[in-house]
Amino acid sequence: MTLQKKNIPQVLVHVFLWFALYGLLLYPFFALSRPLPSGLLIKIMTATLLFYINYFFLVPHLLLNGKRLSFLLVTLSLLGFVILLMHNLYPPFQEGEYLNTLPPEPFQNDLLRFRLPLMPIINFGVPLLFSTMLRVYTGWQKNEDLRKSIEKEKVQSELQFLKAQLNPHFLFNSLNTIYSLSVKKSNDTSEAIINLSELMRYMLYEADKDKVPLDKEIEYIKSYVALQRLRLANSENVNLKITGDDHKKYVPPLLFISFIENAFKYGTDYFGKTKVQINFLILQDSIHFNVVNSIGNQKPKTNSSGLGLENIKSRLKYLYPNSHELVITDDGETYNVDLKINL
Repeated sequence: MTLQKKNIPQVLVHVFLWFALYGLLLYPFFALSRPLPSGLLIKIMTATLLFYINYFFLVPHLLLNGKRLSFLLVTLSLLGFVILLMHNLYPPFQEGEYLNTLPPEPFQNDLLRFRLPLMPIINFGVPLLFSTMLRVYTGWQKNEDLRKSIEKEKVQSELQFLKAQLNPHFLFNSLNTIYSLSVKKSNDTSEAIINLSELMRYMLYEADKDKVPLDKEIEYIKSYVALQRLRLANSENVNLKITGDDHKKYVPPLLFISFIENAFKYGTDYFGKTKVQINFLILQDSIHFNVVNSIGNQKPKTNSSGLGLENIKSRLKYLYPNSHELVITDDGETYNVDLKINL
């Protein structure tokens, strides 16, 4: 069924082409009430055969394979052979069959004698030209579709790779949070483990999808923020604000979490004082996400700390090309991430 649907447009193109081509060639005979040339049906069949020999064999096997000179020589030879054959089979094709239908005016006769030798070239050369153009365009369109398909598969593979990197990165940071609670022998350790299990359930059953409901993604973020609050000595400056309707909107999973992880990681100083402000402004066709954190006194120990941010930048580039705006500012005291996405 799919194959037939793909073939229908091509059939229509060919039918339209033949109607247009032979309509233009035959119109003068019908409009001026001239007699049709002898052997017209044979000539039409020959031109059609020439068209499809070129379309199915010469263009794909010679021209599209880079054998341009061979293609030119073969097509010119074939065109010359057909013109010579038609001339020998139907001499009136070039001579006085048309002259006898007009008044014996010298100018008209001279003009026709000049035009008639060109008619076989037009009648058989134009179908060759059209078949070449149509086949080249069809081949280009097929290659373009294949290129887009490969590019799409490449993007999907890249996104899967990025998410695969993100999950261990998230788990590593979360386990560090639970470890810090266990070292303190905090009563919140068991709650943190349960909270982490809920987060992991979301990652296992939702994060493998291309899109998830925005309200589920926000619930995931709320759980993550709650997990982070448990390890903080002072979390009064940790705020999460959601404005707008998050229902019936969809986003790629784990789209915002890297920015939030980064805010908690570097927004806490040695004394556990943290300032993290997370804001979602949800509009009809866009999301404005902003996260601001103070820059703590500690310095990152390794260069791997930027892995999550690099991943999310790559994901945004693939998922929202030309439809997102990401601005990150760092003045030495405050780190600000401002992201706008057109849904």
